[in-house]
Amino acid sequence: MDGGILEEHTEYVVNAIHRILDQYRASYDVREKEGAATSGSLPKSVLLVGHSMGGFVARAAIIHPRLRKSAVETVLTLSSPHQSPPVALQPSLGHYFASVNQQWRKGYEVETTRTGRFVSDPVLSHVVVVSISGGYHDYQVRTKLESLDGIVPPTNGFLISSTGMKNVWLSMEHQAILWCNQLVIQVSHTLLSLIDSRTGQPYANAQKRLAIFTRMLRSGIPPSFNWKMQSQLASQKLKHVSMKDVKHAAAACPSNVHWTDDGLERDLYIQTTTVTVLAMDGRRRWLDIQKLGSNGKNHFIFVTNLAPCSGVRLHMWPEKGTSNSNLPLSGRVVEVTLKMVSIPSGPAPTQIEPGSQTEQAPPSAVFWLGPEDLHGFRFLTISVAPRPTVSGRPPPAASMAVGQFFNPEEGKIEFPPLSMLQSFYSHKETLVKEDHPLALNLSFALSLGLLPVTLSLKTVGCGIKNSELPDEVAGNVENGRLCKLRCFPPVALVWDDTSGLHIFPNLYSETIVVDSSPALWGSTRDSEKTTVLLLVDPHCSYRTSVTVSVTAASSRFLLLYSPQIIGFSIAVVFFALMRQARSWDLDLPIPSMLLAVESNLRMPVPIFLLAIVPILVSLLLTSLMSQPFPPFASFIIVSVVCYLFANGFIIILILVTQSVFYVAAIIHIFIKTRWEVWEGKVCFGSFHRFINLFSRFSSLKHSLQLCWHAWFTQH
Repeated sequence: MDGGILEEHTEYVVNAIHRILDQYRASYDVREKEGAATSGSLPKSVLLVGHSMGGFVARAAIIHPRLRKSAVETVLTLSSPHQSPPVALQPSLGHYFASVNQQWRKGYEVETTRTGRFVSDPVLSHVVVVSISGGYHDYQVRTKLESLDGIVPPTNGFLISSTGMKNVWLSMEHQAILWCNQLVIQVSHTLLSLIDSRTGQPYANAQKRLAIFTRMLRSGIPPSFNWKMQSQLASQKLKHVSMKDVKHAAAACPSNVHWTDDGLERDLYIQTTTVTVLAMDGRRRWLDIQKLGSNGKNHFIFVTNLAPCSGVRLHMWPEKGTSNSNLPLSGRVVEVTLKMVSIPSGPAPTQIEPGSQTEQAPPSAVFWLGPEDLHGFRFLTISVAPRPTVSGRPPPAASMAVGQFFNPEEGKIEFPPLSMLQSFYSHKETLVKEDHPLALNLSFALSLGLLPVTLSLKTVGCGIKNSELPDEVAGNVENGRLCKLRCFPPVALVWDDTSGLHIFPNLYSETIVVDSSPALWGSTRDSEKTTVLLLVDPHCSYRTSVTVSVTAASSRFLLLYSPQIIGFSIAVVFFALMRQARSWDLDLPIPSMLLAVESNLRMPVPIFLLAIVPILVSLLLTSLMSQPFPPFASFIIVSVVCYLFANGFIIILILVTQSVFYVAAIIHIFIKTRWEVWEGKVCFGSFHRFINLFSRFSSLKHSLQLCWHAWFTQH
């Protein structure tokens, strides 16, 4: 927690890097001198992986003047603060952070002369930095401090939360990020992928390394909310390109996974906007984009637990049948199967008996096409693999896939601040009827990092009477069991401007929390909002409720803004001491500390002068210094609440202290009184026994004297 100590650590890292590279050189020279076989080239750089402050030290080592050129070109940090230290206990620590970050900003600037003539590329143009945050469970270093914004340009690095990382999807606390198995495996594979197999060295091209990090760590879902979750396929007139180019652009399935048209049973032509696959029946479903995607329903979403390529494949067709193009029809079809994005799926339901299906398995992939992607195509086909049969084993349970053409505007639900605050004491339920959009867009005006909400969904219907079961059978089947058989578990995709993507699988009742701290310096205007995309089965109706827990919100507020509350508490104590000092100077009765603190909360003058005016002054200074301007309303409200929390904390502390002293005084008086009474009784009893003993001794002495006198007289 001191800048000087971090400088010593930086020196040590630089020396260690040089030592490692020199050891490779020494070993190579020894083998060459002894005539042993030597192959390959010596490593010229190392990869640095740093945890917590180690990540910042790794960045500080790169700009160290004694570090050899290009000795470090890749840095991966885990829960490392980059913007500023979490707690700046020493001024030297803040100065060291500011100095290192300033050198990094200059390192990515193009060097020019005074006349603007190009001199050389940026000094750090070859350096790639990736920061991994632990999410909302990391209470020591918040995601906002781990951001690389303003330090490393997007062309050379990015921040990703472990909650949105491919094959991880978990939030973890500050130490667990070192041993979480999902993250360790993914990071290990990523670092190995950075090595060029031909040279045995890390890729020299910075963009190549950044592309590997992006491909290995980021999922296909964007870190910020965007309706167009897939790359654009629009404006591709495939009849004017070759088949080779089509395959390269479409990223088709591997050649070892191949289905022939003869292997599929008869085609199905879907006439409704919603298509459902309840089993691997080996059929191909045709969806007319122009017909089903009309009336504003120009978005298509597909949710499934079938494996891409081996279980389900999706193709886009310009037309069906004959065409004037010289290319064969198979050459003008684009396969978009690999555009499916994997999402975490909860545990599969336990089946009561082999081969039975009691609940729908949770979805494991989502596929999204926007109007730009669908433009230029006429049909979309969903081909499902036939059910595999293995001798001696029961067939697998029925699988699930649901697709839908829909209008995003129909699924929008907004929660204004007043509605969220009312949910503290008033719980309202909303009925989502059947045939609703598969994707529901919930927009919260207040960040769920500040007000965590408990989102509950209860299945109340699934169109039993419209099912394929006979009426007498449907009437005897339990409603809940049949709905679990038909409806897939809902999934929530949560976007926050600060912490990125969070995914909550199997969301029937879950408290949604993100790692965001709005209303602080450097916060953007979008940091106070959170977007939740619910993927729910359109065949089923749900009863939903969104409530804000008082305990969860209070604990979250104290966790996020505890430094501000502590700072206000110190100020409140000084305010009280100032009032006492003023009374002393004016020869007035000195108020108690409790009365002095309570006077800070009196309306309107004291609280305005002590709380509102400093906040307004800080905002004015921020605007004059051209710093990022926080959301005005949120900043004012949060600052005032922190001030009230600080006064309440000091008042409680004073009352508790007074109570402790009062109880201690009572106990002291009680013990002292009892001791004096006991001491008096003991002293009186001892004196009485002494008097009796003395009197007895005196009587004995007198008798002896008489006896002696009588004997002396006789003799």
